[in-house]
Amino acid sequence: MSINYPIYEHDVLVIGAGGAGLRAAIEASAAGVSVGLVCKSLLGKAHTVMAEGGIAAALANVDARDNWKVHFADTMRGGQYVNNWRMAQLHAQEAPARVKELEAWGAVFDRTPDGRILQRNFGGHKYPRLAHVGDRTGLELIRTLQDYGIHRGISVYMERTVFRLFKDGERIAGAIAYDRERGRFVVFRAKAIVLATGGVGRAYKITSNSWEYTGDGHTLAYDAGAELIDMEFVQFHPTGMVWPPGVRGILVTEGVRGEGGVLRNSQGERFMFRDIPDNYKAQTAENEEEGFLYVLAEKYQGRDARRPPELLTRDHVARCIVREVKEGRGSPHGGVFLELQTFSRWYAQRVKRFDPVEHWKKKLPSMYHQFKELAGLDITREPMEVGPTTHYIMGGVRVDSDTQMSRVPGLFACGECAAGINGANRLGGNSLSDLLVLGKRAGEYAARYAQERTGLPVIDAGQVEEAARWALAPFERSQGENPFQLQQELQELMQNLVGIVRREDEMLRALESIEQLRRRAQNVAVSGNREYNPGWHTALDLHSLLTVSEAITRAALLRKESRGAQFRDDYPRKDSAQYGKVNTVIAKGPDGRMQIRWEPIPPMPQELLDIIREENGGVLPEELR
Repeated sequence: MSINYPIYEHDVLVIGAGGAGLRAAIEASAAGVSVGLVCKSLLGKAHTVMAEGGIAAALANVDARDNWKVHFADTMRGGQYVNNWRMAQLHAQEAPARVKELEAWGAVFDRTPDGRILQRNFGGHKYPRLAHVGDRTGLELIRTLQDYGIHRGISVYMERTVFRLFKDGERIAGAIAYDRERGRFVVFRAKAIVLATGGVGRAYKITSNSWEYTGDGHTLAYDAGAELIDMEFVQFHPTGMVWPPGVRGILVTEGVRGEGGVLRNSQGERFMFRDIPDNYKAQTAENEEEGFLYVLAEKYQGRDARRPPELLTRDHVARCIVREVKEGRGSPHGGVFLELQTFSRWYAQRVKRFDPVEHWKKKLPSMYHQFKELAGLDITREPMEVGPTTHYIMGGVRVDSDTQMSRVPGLFACGECAAGINGANRLGGNSLSDLLVLGKRAGEYAARYAQERTGLPVIDAGQVEEAARWALAPFERSQGENPFQLQQELQELMQNLVGIVRREDEMLRALESIEQLRRRAQNVAVSGNREYNPGWHTALDLHSLLTVSEAITRAALLRKESRGAQFRDDYPRKDSAQYGKVNTVIAKGPDGRMQIRWEPIPPMPQELLDIIREENGGVLPEELR
């Protein structure tokens, strides 16, 4: 039996064209192999652009004390020590080189007075570490990678959604996708595949993620036999807009707080000073004055000023906002207030002829123009109403720390759809350096894998036809479930039952509902033809959304503690003795059902333990003892 659809052949196929995918494709192409790059949307339309605040890298341009060891310790502390320590090490060591490389390729960073790359403060980072381009760093990163990569002979396939991977025996062999515009199927044959599809935010009702982020890479890998880890850890960015409706869910970059933005409740209280975790008290300002001096990198009472509490880790800030709302101190539309005016008044007392409008337009140009145009809100004069929005998942495909290859030979993953580096919580800015460092490694080792294999793998034509029949099944039903309705119901239940605050009884209800939705999804029906049919696209997305939702819920149920982005109302404390040295691992069982287990984290080498001990005041955290 022959394959009846167009076939494109490459040594390396990269699925996903955000920052991670582009960086992987560039590196693979540099190795001299044939590279195909598949975009679900248009080239440049990626969640990477929402990472506005900066790229975390220990360049030490603003504070000479910064180095990779401090960055490594910060990343491990932020991840609550369930990170893959080797990935965190490689990331911290290699991030400065990747940023300088990006600069050499044309990225235009903000500058220090002496012309070096400027770095700003961000939550969880000990020193000013984020190289940035105002508040549009992700956009500049994507622009630079596109401009550099487009001339390297990479074949780009836009508006094609991959919905099934194929194997030749145990090794990866290719994929099938549909053309979103015309609805026609295409087949890709490749020696190696790199998944760089981003996150899962569309499984939730309120999210900063755009429509593409339906967990495709997670599900493709899972269905192909790869493992998923850490799926319980979903990061809710603390500051997404909640009002006006036209901008609901849109991210307010952490850079706003890094430049002096203050969180207040409806009573005008700067509530973050009330709740500072013990492991961050030594690094947190004792009052407003010290926090503002930290923003300016100045001294306080003869010592280095410490960070304001608004720059604590994202999981903590998000929970504090939820608490204020639940206890009746929220804003009129279910959030809290984020304002720049307090810093402006304080700074105006120090600087003559201070113009707050021009100051904030220069520091936060995208934030200023975006909300002025879309919401009629002048952030230089008015507070923003913000609240947590689903932003990032720390969990994803389990990969080798050095090569980024999954347990399926020839299948690699990088960026948000891969897991390990972040542990229980991601520090802001680490996502952009992660995709540069580990995206490069994924492309490098995928190319190496392809070069070591002669001849393209074989794709079974019967499997291709079965996948095509599955994709077209919704057209065969004259009556059935509405895909948009099912997606909405799933988003509602995940938001309400498996969101920021979790309980066992609610998550068990969620699992039952997910199973019911899965059965209903088998009877989903669409009308019309295959040419750009949003109903059909949504029907196919349901498989991925249901898979990642089940994985998140099962992992969250298994971890009976609160750690990082996982907060269990019924288990509000960390239990490091039982859960501090293990990861949740999910795989598809022989019966097709989801299986979950614990797996011990490998011991950390002594030289890395010494780094963490030094950065932790001479004491090792319980998880590492």
